[in-house]
Amino acid sequence: MSLTATPLGKDLTGLEPLSADQIRVILDTAEPFKEITARRVKKVPMLRGKTIVNLFFEASTRTRISFEFAEKRLSADTVNIGAVGSSVSKGETLVDTARNLEAMSIDMVVIRHWSAGAAAFLAARIPSNVINAGDGAHEHPTQGLLDILTLRDHFGALEGLRVCIVGDVLHSRVARSNIYGLVKLGAEVGVCGPRTLLPAAIEELGVTVFGHVEEAIEWADALNVLRLQLERMQDGFVPSLREYNRVFGITRQRLERAPGRLLILHPGPMNRGVEIDSDVADGPHSVILQQVTNGVAIRMSVLYLLAGGAPHLAGAASSP
Repeated sequence: MSLTATPLGKDLTGLEPLSADQIRVILDTAEPFKEITARRVKKVPMLRGKTIVNLFFEASTRTRISFEFAEKRLSADTVNIGAVGSSVSKGETLVDTARNLEAMSIDMVVIRHWSAGAAAFLAARIPSNVINAGDGAHEHPTQGLLDILTLRDHFGALEGLRVCIVGDVLHSRVARSNIYGLVKLGAEVGVCGPRTLLPAAIEELGVTVFGHVEEAIEWADALNVLRLQLERMQDGFVPSLREYNRVFGITRQRLERAPGRLLILHPGPMNRGVEIDSDVADGPHSVILQQVTNGVAIRMSVLYLLAGGAPHLAGAASSP
C-alpha cells in the first residue's frame, strides 16, 4: 500500500483541488513519457512491483485502455474489474469491494463510476492511491490534463489562450475538468451550447457564455467539442439531432469563416454528423488523435507521481 508523500497528495480526484503548480508538474512530468510511446520497446521498470486495480463501473474504451497501456508501460501489475461479473452485481458496496481488494495488498485504484463524488468517497476510506477516471457529471481529471497538454503542445503558453467548450456542458465531466485546469493556468475559457445543455450559473466558474457557435468560432483559438450524452438525457434537451447539428454543429463551412486557424479537440467518442462533421474531425484543424496519444503520457505521469516518483527524475528514470 502506498503511503508515500507526493507532489499531488495521496489521490487525484479532480483538478478543482489542485493548484496551478501541481497541474504544471503533471504536464511537465508527462513530457519524457511521450518518448516511450515512440520506442520499439515501450516499457520502463518505474512501477515494477506495484499492483493497480482498474475498477470501471461504466463503459469505457479510450480511458480504460489508455490507463492499461500506461500501467503496463511502467511495468505495474494490473487487474481489471467491471461491475458486470463482479460482486457489485450481487449487491456488494463500493467500499466493501475496495476493502476486499485492499486485503490483497494493492497499491492503487483507478475508478470510473456513475456517481459524482465516488472517487473522493473511496479515497477517504482506503489507504491506497485513488485516481478518478470519471465520476458521474463531476470531473474527469486525466482527460482534462491531456486536453491541456495537447493545447500546450500547439500554443506553448496557455496564459491568455482562448478556448471554447462547445456542446453538452451540462452532463460533461470533461468540461468541468477543462474549466478548472485552464482557468487556473490563465487561459480564457468560453462555453457554447443550447441553454438547456448549460449548467445554471456556469458563469460563476469564470467562463464566458456564447449563445451562437459562430460567435464562439470568431472568439476562440481552440474549440473543445463535446458529444451529446444521450444516455444521460431523460428529457427533450434538444429538438432533434439534425437540428442540433444545424445550429451548433462544427462544420467545415463554419470553420472557413473563422478569422484565424482554429484547433479542434474532442474527448471522444464522437457522434459524427451531430456535434462534429467528419471532414472536421479528420481534417487539418483536428488534433483528436494527438489527444489520445497524450492520454497515455498523462496517465503515466499521474501514476508515477502518485507512486512517489520525483518529477525532476522522470526523464532519467524513463531513459532506455
